[in-house]
Formats: sequence, structure tokens, C-alpha cells
Amino acid sequence: MKEKVRSKFKGFRLPIMAISREAPDFCGKEVTMRDTIEIRWHGRGGQGAKTAALLLADVAFKTGKYVQGFPEYGPERMGAPITAYNRLSDKPITIHSNIYDPDLVAVVDDSLLETIDVTHGLSPEGAVIVNSQKPREEIIPHLRGYRGRVYVIDAREISVKALGKYFPNSPMLAAVVAVSGVMEPEVFLQEMRASYQHKFAKKPEVIEGNMKALELTFEALK
Repeated sequence: MKEKVRSKFKGFRLPIMAISREAPDFCGKEVTMRDTIEIRWHGRGGQGAKTAALLLADVAFKTGKYVQGFPEYGPERMGAPITAYNRLSDKPITIHSNIYDPDLVAVVDDSLLETIDVTHGLSPEGAVIVNSQKPREEIIPHLRGYRGRVYVIDAREISVKALGKYFPNSPMLAAVVAVSGVMEPEVFLQEMRASYQHKFAKKPEVIEGNMKALELTFEALK
């Protein structure tokens, strides 16, 4: 996989669920995973980080996984930093806490790199995905010495091309699925279409726009 890339559902609590397998990376490489994959999202209020975490849990649940998807509780206002979390597994999850040692980190707003150590606790065998219009070489120095995989995706370019507006959560959601290998892209796209059709039944343009954003992200990360 190339690591350099140019580039609403209302909040709800899902049933507690969790992946214990040798899962293929999106590029076909084998990636050893623990019993539970833990993902931490960093974003700002209004950007959809919490929505993306909940959608990922919802889709994984529909494919038979045990999942958790939840935001860090506290005051949430437009533009304020927020954190959300996912746990995904084939086995029941018994941990009910925030995630301190994630396998994957998704950064929805690159301005957070200046004030938050987004890679804190992140395994060097894991990965961080950053939404930015900057090249990967400019992002790496802001990751405080992190030596794992670094992916940069331009969610603005993708969402504007697909939806006509800047909605970073759909591209970032697809990027998390692509990099983590939690499910096959075809399965993910099928479940996402079903979710969009349920929510936006009378807005086919919104359905197709979001689907295009997901597909463009997979193409960008090939």
C-alpha cells in the first residue's frame, strides 16, 4: 500500500461487542492482530468523528462482530477537540473504558497535531491516519517521533469531489476500514449503502455522494 496519498446518524450507544484473527491488510499483506482491535479517533466538534466511530461499530455489528463505539464524555461544542473510540472483535468484549493503547489512530483534523499527542500509546506496529492536504513528509515531524505506519488522506478533496461539500467523516471511515483490514471493502460498501438507503431514502443524491466518497478513498489508498 502506498503510504503517501494526496489527498447523520444521531449519536447512539450500540450493543457492546469486539477481532481475533490473522486479518489481511488492504494491500494483501498479513497483519497480526490481538483479540480486540482498538481504534481512537481525534477530531473537532461538528466534523463527524463521533458519527464515524458509531457508523463503524454499526457496520461491524451487522457483519457479526462484537463492538463498542462511543465518544469521550464531556462538553461538546462546534470546533472543540473531541475523542471517540472503537473496539472490534470476534469475541465478547469485557473492557469498558477509554482506549489508551490503540492499534490505530484516525486524526480528522490535522490542526490537532499542534496541541495533542495523537500517537500517545499507539503501538509502533499500528498505524495513524491523518486527514490533511499536506504531504506525508510534513505530517511526520508533528507525530512526536512515532515510528509506525503513517497514512495521509485528503478528505477535503475527496468529499468535495463526491458531495460538493466538506464532510471528512465518510472518507476517514473508509480509510480506517482500508488500513485496519477489519472487513473486506466490498462487505463494508454493501453495508454502508444499506445504512445510507435507510437514513436518506428520499435523498438518492446523498446516498450516491457518500458512496462515491467511500469508493474514492479506497482507490486513493490502493
